[in-house]
Amino acid sequence: MGERYLIALGSNQRHARHGAPERVLHAALAALEGEGIRVVRAGPVIRSAPIGPSLRRYANSAAVVETNLLPDALLIVLKRIERAFGRTRGGQRWGTRVLDLDIVLWCGGAWSSPGLTVPHLAFRTRDFVLAPALAIAADWRDPLDGLTVRQLLHRLRRANPLAPA
Repeated sequence: MGERYLIALGSNQRHARHGAPERVLHAALAALEGEGIRVVRAGPVIRSAPIGPSLRRYANSAAVVETNLLPDALLIVLKRIERAFGRTRGGQRWGTRVLDLDIVLWCGGAWSSPGLTVPHLAFRTRDFVLAPALAIAADWRDPLDGLTVRQLLHRLRRANPLAPA
């Protein structure tokens, strides 16, 4: 295996089989393994306020995974796992969802193709992505500005002192 990725995980809806959002995230990690994607490290699960119209709090985490897949192929697998958990496309943006899996960073640097940009366009502004990532990938660097996850989180929290510490 050669490619390493930082994946963000989120859920704010119960699943009929897996239960509460925190358990959905643990089941998603098992689903990644079932697809042949090795979970190298999983971050802590944190709770966060929703962005947009959803009223339900999110369970968020992050994982460092390893696979032979390039970003486009990994995205296909992540979307397949989301659908297997009941996620549908075409719903309200930032609405309630059983599972959200996003490629945040890739060991190969930057990637851009239709439907996918790595690093994730908004990860630098999201405490709920950076905080769990800090525990497992603190020294990973953003290929665009060279800052580490640790530096990005510090910068975000310094700019927004009301953000969770």
